[in-house]
Amino acid sequence: MNIHAKTLKELSKMLINKEIGAVELTRCFIDNIKRQDKELNCYITVCEDEALEKAREAQKLLDAGKNISPLCGIPFAVKDNICTKNIRTTCASKMLENFVPPYSATAVDKLEEKGAILLGKLNMDEFGMGCSTENSYFGPVRNPWNTEYVAGGSSGGSAAAVAANLAVFTLGSDTGGSIRQPAAFCGVVGLKPTYGLVSRYGLVAFASSLDQIGPIARDVTECAMVLNEIAGYDPMDSTSVKKASEDYSENLDQGIDGMKIGMPEEFFGTGLDPEIREAIFKTAEALERNGARIEKVSLPSLRHTVACYYLISSAEASSNLARYDGIRFGYRNPYAKTVDELYKLSRAEGFGREVKKRILLGTYALSSGFHDKLYIKALKVRRMILEDFNNALEKVDCLIAPVYPTAAFRADEDNSDDPLTKYLSDIYTAAVNLAGLPALAVPLGLDKCGLPTGMQIIGKAFSEKILLRAGYAVEQITGRVAGVEKRHAV
Repeated sequence: MNIHAKTLKELSKMLINKEIGAVELTRCFIDNIKRQDKELNCYITVCEDEALEKAREAQKLLDAGKNISPLCGIPFAVKDNICTKNIRTTCASKMLENFVPPYSATAVDKLEEKGAILLGKLNMDEFGMGCSTENSYFGPVRNPWNTEYVAGGSSGGSAAAVAANLAVFTLGSDTGGSIRQPAAFCGVVGLKPTYGLVSRYGLVAFASSLDQIGPIARDVTECAMVLNEIAGYDPMDSTSVKKASEDYSENLDQGIDGMKIGMPEEFFGTGLDPEIREAIFKTAEALERNGARIEKVSLPSLRHTVACYYLISSAEASSNLARYDGIRFGYRNPYAKTVDELYKLSRAEGFGREVKKRILLGTYALSSGFHDKLYIKALKVRRMILEDFNNALEKVDCLIAPVYPTAAFRADEDNSDDPLTKYLSDIYTAAVNLAGLPALAVPLGLDKCGLPTGMQIIGKAFSEKILLRAGYAVEQITGRVAGVEKRHAV
């Protein structure tokens, strides 16, 4: 029996019907990690003993048979910037190589309370800064579809682990596209929820006004099932929103008849791979045949996205990462003779190149003489971007757009002579974070090189149910991306 070809819903049913045990299922995934992950490098830490113990506890809940969550006994993993009690959380950085939190993130606690089984911590770009998961102290993540290509970032380990059947689902974080882009690169589904819908408590901060935890899964239904468990108000998070709970998996198959879907003209200009443009336009035509109305809309401030995003995110990173000083916790240079030297050497050695680059940019933006000229101006532009989205979404129910200009690019592709190239590619995703809106990345099939392509569906604040319904409709049109599970099956 190919366990890894089963959906989350199918696995849950098998566990409840005792067709498979929680320990047996967990061992299947641990064995797959041992076989596959040396090549892919998705995991920084594998919690084999802890996972098997949790599986035994989950089995007791399953045997009792009362109020069983669909996630009970289901193995999952989380990005390594999400805190886990007594399990190291490194942010893929030398700075936090040996950091072991005394508490877990609220999202992790919620999943474990429902009996979900934590397999381990997943590789990422250091502190979430990157789009390829090559900026990791623990080495790069490879794309399961073709290991010569990147898995995307910064949640590359989270997306690749799902695609390669190294976890049923995962949690990632999205600051400027870090869930959606790797999901698109790996042919899986990734949701960046509305800012405040899912608690950020226990998420190691990169840019606090942009960061958001979200699920990555193999299909839209699975994504909705995970969101059901992690969404909700958390008094431990000052940005958490008090909102009535919803069943996000309800009426996914309701269809899109009468739904108005916008296509922002600014998203389909120069720079977009013609193959991806064609795939999105064909999908739009299919949605129209299924009853949706496709309309052109405009986001005139979109051209300012990249500059605005990198000023705000880097400024917040500069502030947030100031706490890593070699004194209180984190990497400490053993040879420093003065406090000043300790601070300088610890930070210089503990942070990687990309992190240091963004700290310097953010410090510059916040410095005297440039604070108003750069940072405050970026905040005003952020408001303009939000207003553009609000104006467009008054006319339509959701927007469809690319996730990234291309499919996955080759690993070790050096852009050191042109450092802006990959930054500019964030134009499709970062605007959503600046606006605090939800967005769902869904696969569209494979390109001519056999690599996954995808698109994102963007909605009003707290319109996740609409996005998931639209995503489900796309999934019925394009089909679930298959192939990796065959290559990586047990």
